[in-house]
Amino acid sequence: METNDLTGAIIGSAIEVHNRLGPGLLESAYRKCLAYELRKRGLQVQEEKPVPVIYDDVKLECGFRADLLVNGQVVVELKAKSDIHPVDKAQTLSHLRLLNLRFGLLINFHEVKLVDGVHRIVNGY
Repeated sequence: METNDLTGAIIGSAIEVHNRLGPGLLESAYRKCLAYELRKRGLQVQEEKPVPVIYDDVKLECGFRADLLVNGQVVVELKAKSDIHPVDKAQTLSHLRLLNLRFGLLINFHEVKLVDGVHRIVNGY
């Protein structure tokens, strides 16, 4: 699946979850529901994907985790808070770099209209 089609499917699934649940829940509830919705659509989903840090050829398990990894191509970071801050985007970009991936989505479910909470992050842009 092409990246634009994949990110479109992820955003569409997130909108479906948001339409059914609305804002105001915990991030973990949105993660579980979004993972379920993506799997219903035939996509492969890894929840809480470990993100190791490689330093001088040493693999360090530092406890970093990406919320979702979809089809092994797109990192999805979920938030449920009033505002997205630059550090949230930096976190998503760091996960992309450490996993050697190009595309990520940062989705904040604490919005009246979910589209206002969707941010596309590109590694190397």
